[in-house]
Parts: sequence; structure tokens; C-alpha cells
Amino acid sequence: MRERGSVRAVCAVLTASIALLTGCQQSGARGGGEDGRLGGGASSVAPDRASGYGAVFLAVDECSSFGTAGFTEVPCAGERAAARVVARHDGTVTDGPSCPATTDFVLHISEQRPVSDEDGDGAVPQGYACMRNLEPPHPGDPGGGGGPRTIVGDCVYSLGDGQVRETACDGTGEKQPQYKVEKAVSGRAQCPLSTALYVQLGGERPVGCARPV
Repeated sequence: MRERGSVRAVCAVLTASIALLTGCQQSGARGGGEDGRLGGGASSVAPDRASGYGAVFLAVDECSSFGTAGFTEVPCAGERAAARVVARHDGTVTDGPSCPATTDFVLHISEQRPVSDEDGDGAVPQGYACMRNLEPPHPGDPGGGGGPRTIVGDCVYSLGDGQVRETACDGTGEKQPQYKVEKAVSGRAQCPLSTALYVQLGGERPVGCARPV
């Protein structure tokens, strides 16, 4: 869903390279299309990864750091820990399961297979980790103005040509909110009469009913 922005994630091949994806939903207004797309800013992971944090790189409940050099896996109890993995999938976001609704951002992990690997533990498959900040702010929360999915409670503004992008409902974002997603339904006919915009959410109830704010 929120499938926000229109920039491709960039992955730098390091120990395991990752790109940060902040989403932005784009979808059709009333009478328009409902197709959205993924995108957002990108940041590469730090080149060093200390061993011993888990058998799988950035597995569920493991943590990553933030920093000028990017992201790397760190102990969750350490002072460098900034975000926790809430879901982890192999493959790509396009083909794989959606992240949990309140995911703050997604780290894309590039495949790496060492030329020499005696015990078979060095290979890191392509995948993605759904991340939740350990401390506020939480852009993936309803109305937070960020995250890889658009959910009920989020606000959007018009880009023109029937396209919209998410922004913070409290007006602290770069753009002021124009519509708020009030309900998720399986089809447009189930939206209230007050609906002014349809937003693609994905999942079992893929249509978001949005009203002006």
C-alpha cells in the first residue's frame, strides 16, 4: 500500500547491502485509477557487521543502528540500537508479503555469496526487513506521514492527475494534508457517500475511503 514516492531503492553491496525505503502511496482520485507504487529515499548500510547477533542477518527481533555511514546489525541492548526488525522476508518487496501496517521503514538486503565459504554461513540471500524505530517518532503509525504502507488514519495531499502522496495529519510535514483515509473496504461501493478520494491500500481490504480535512 503506501507505497510511497517513486524512487527506486539503491543497494550498495557491502557485507550485506541494504537500502532504506520510505514509502509514499500514489493512487487515483474518485473516477481515476487505484494503482500505487513503491519508492522513496535510499541509504546504504555500514560495511561492518559484527558476528554473533543471530544466524540470519537482520532476523526478526534483531536490531539495526542508524548513522552517517548507513545501517548495520547491532545488539538490541546496545546504545547504537535504533530500530528493531518486526518482519523479515526473502526476495523483493514487490513479490513478497507486505510489511506490518505500522512499519516505519524497510531495509532492502542485497544478495551476497562469498567466493570462498567453508562452513556455508557467509551467504546472505536477497530480502527485506520491516523495521520499527525503538523510540518515537513512528512515521508508520496512523497519520504519521511515512512508512511503507498507507493505512486507515493516514493523510494525503494531491499531486495532480489523480495522484496523491502521504503527509503527516498534524500538518508538520512539508505539505499540508488534504484528505484522510477513514475506512478500508473491499470495493469502492462500500465507501461512505462522503468519500472524496479512493486510495489503494492492498491486502484483503484494498480500497481506502478518504474524506477532505
